Amino acid sequence: MRKYNVAIVGVGAVGIEILKILRQRNFPIENLRTFARSSRTMEVDGQSYKVEAIADENFDGIDIALFAGTEGAKGASVLYADKFIKKGAIVIDNGNDFRLKGDVPLVVPEINKDKISENKGLIANPNCTTIQAVVALGGIYKNFGLESFILTSFQATSGAGKQAAVSLWDEAKQVVDKNKDADFNSLDKRIDGKPACFDSQIAFNVSPQIGSFGEDGFTSEEWKVVNETHKILGDDSIKISATCVRVPVFTSHSEAIYFTTKKDASLEDLEKALENSEGVKYLRDELCYPLDAEGKDEVFVARLRKDPARENSFWLWCVSDNLRKGAALNAVQIAESL
Repeated sequence: MRKYNVAIVGVGAVGIEILKILRQRNFPIENLRTFARSSRTMEVDGQSYKVEAIADENFDGIDIALFAGTEGAKGASVLYADKFIKKGAIVIDNGNDFRLKGDVPLVVPEINKDKISENKGLIANPNCTTIQAVVALGGIYKNFGLESFILTSFQATSGAGKQAAVSLWDEAKQVVDKNKDADFNSLDKRIDGKPACFDSQIAFNVSPQIGSFGEDGFTSEEWKVVNETHKILGDDSIKISATCVRVPVFTSHSEAIYFTTKKDASLEDLEKALENSEGVKYLRDELCYPLDAEGKDEVFVARLRKDPARENSFWLWCVSDNLRKGAALNAVQIAESL
């Protein structure tokens, strides 16, 4: 088997997850290089890695470069992707900068793997919320079409980076520590001072804002679900609306999706489609929780039910590890397909 020279750009939560997954899946690596803003040595699962300062290095001989920036972070792929491509590498970018560019494939391998071959040196990894939704709905769309869907997400703090997850821990610890002698009716659930990562406290709280607000009142995260889904499925006719919420969970996003099919479909039809959907674990008679998905590859789907008030309209609930399938695993699957 041919082996490949692989680069990882960014060693935050997603970059570390990529390192783990490459080893777990025995990706055929000849030489592995890791890049970040500054040089250092780091350890992941007992293995030491040399991190190179990206501004000081050349990128000769790299076959695949995995850009592992935090969702929403700007700059790395804009500054360096073209330099890798000019040296002969194919770039798989987890950031938001190139997803909606017309000549850049936006890929979820379970759904549109055929688009990978259309790359001109750059392939985009979709937003974690979008990946989860299209995997959950992909088999249903293929068999019955989608007239519309409304998505409400409940997103883990790690989606905003490692420090955001740490802030949940720190805030929760502060609240618990200052209430250790209080009874339940007199708890002070607020932290002292300004939140470290979010506009509002996240411990014992939720925030109905992920990303920046537009003039229409929707956030950038919510529009990602709309625009990226249309591009991945190649179907702008689907009516999509979303509300994205940050919740006090460390890892794994949850989504409640209300959808209407174009063709007539029964619950039994949809159950069969979900059971045959690549990347989905359908739980017919069980519930699934964010903790169940942590460290797992699949998108878990449960609570499929019919809306008694509307024809061909249904609800489902799904959970997925946002760092894994929502980012790192999807990127590695694209590399495997290459």
